[in-house]
Amino acid sequence: MNSPLILIAETQDDLRRRTGEFLEQSGFRVAPATGSTDMFGALARLPVGVLVLDSALRGPDGMDLCRDVRERSDVPIILVGSNSSEVDRVVGLELGADDYMTKPYSGRELAARLRAVLRRGRGDRTLGLRRQTEACFDGWTVDFARREITDPEGAPVDLTAAEFALLAVLLDHARTVIARARLMELAGVRDTPSSVRSIDVLISRLRRKLSHRDRPAPIVTVRRAGYMFSAIVDRR
Repeated sequence: MNSPLILIAETQDDLRRRTGEFLEQSGFRVAPATGSTDMFGALARLPVGVLVLDSALRGPDGMDLCRDVRERSDVPIILVGSNSSEVDRVVGLELGADDYMTKPYSGRELAARLRAVLRRGRGDRTLGLRRQTEACFDGWTVDFARREITDPEGAPVDLTAAEFALLAVLLDHARTVIARARLMELAGVRDTPSSVRSIDVLISRLRRKLSHRDRPAPIVTVRRAGYMFSAIVDRR
């Protein structure tokens, strides 16, 4: 019962069945969903560890379904789609997905990405999560035990698992320039040709969420070098 539950929201019956069987053989628990109603029902009543979401689940507007899920839940999302371009992958990340896969994909690759997303979500990587209970910067508070962040006025801000992992890395290396490749390694972003773009998208999302009133987020782009978290961080 301790194995993670994977919700597979997939339009293709055969792929959903085969993927589910492979994941169960790989040690996961699996729940299927054939449509958006099934999916939201499962998310409401089951302890879903990761959602594998077919971008075609709602026809031409399937990408919007990813946004709908993210507005209701912080469950990690692996978005999958057919004949996907780099633009599709970037849009998926912008809408809140933690990873993107192109069909057809193998069960082995999916299992590997699920484990990576779950590791990132639990903070098993050396992100400073174990060494810190709380961190504060510019009036913001990050609670690592609860994986929560509040703005200077005390209002909670929702971060995806990928965004929280990236923020943890930046906080752990505050006022230090981190190269994109190193940032990808520490944040658990898989190494692919589009990974650099994925990091840029995650940075962009973090900047938007960590901007408060007229004060921009303290994430600086260092040309030809990487990124730096410029605020002073108080660890507790």
